[in-house]
Amino acid sequence: MELLFYTTAQCHLCDLAEALLVNAPMPKPVPVDVVDIAQSEELVERYGTRIPVLRRNDTGAELDWPFTRDELLTFLQ
Repeated sequence: MELLFYTTAQCHLCDLAEALLVNAPMPKPVPVDVVDIAQSEELVERYGTRIPVLRRNDTGAELDWPFTRDELLTFLQ
């Protein structure tokens, strides 16, 4: 499993989500690709009001902010 982390600069909610992700207790590291939505009009349209968003590349499932540590861990299982 790999994750896409949709974010943008100067996003304090994204900083909070990143801190949860970095500190989540996981049995093995999960690769995360950070995607700045500002680089694409399509991504701004899709995620502009939803960021931060985590997307699993294996299932396509997405987790929108706000999420808790427990919701994050469930999403990663």
